[in-house]
Amino acid sequence: MCARSLLGFDFGTRKIGVAVGQELTASARPLCSVRSVAGKPDWSTLTQLLDEWRPDALVVGIPLNMDDSEQPMTAAARRFVRQLEQRYKIPVYSVDERLTSIEATRIYTASGKSVRSGKRGKVTDKIDPIAAQLILETWLLHQQNNHRAPAP
Repeated sequence: MCARSLLGFDFGTRKIGVAVGQELTASARPLCSVRSVAGKPDWSTLTQLLDEWRPDALVVGIPLNMDDSEQPMTAAARRFVRQLEQRYKIPVYSVDERLTSIEATRIYTASGKSVRSGKRGKVTDKIDPIAAQLILETWLLHQQNNHRAPAP
């Protein structure tokens, strides 16, 4: 298994959750939320993150409905994948992100914090990076399972 470092993204039209992880331990941690500017990714901030973390690859969550059908955000997330590929010239992978926001909210509230306290935007600033962590960990686990040798 490689020891590549990665950044994971929970894409949204208002904010993008970001997590950092690495393949050796198949682990990730929440990093931050990046706000969009006029409905578009804040490429300046994203470039700063890539310059700081120097990932070997990127992972983006692709939202799908429970029946595998696409939704309006699916096309936007796929467009974000293409833009990342064109801008940064490093591998960009995608992974099904179904239910990650729900699980991220559960993790956040399990830590004793309420999604009702404070301003909603401030809370999602905490939840979106957790969702990005879950997206990245899903991809890492899938990679790890695909590289395991079959049992004798």
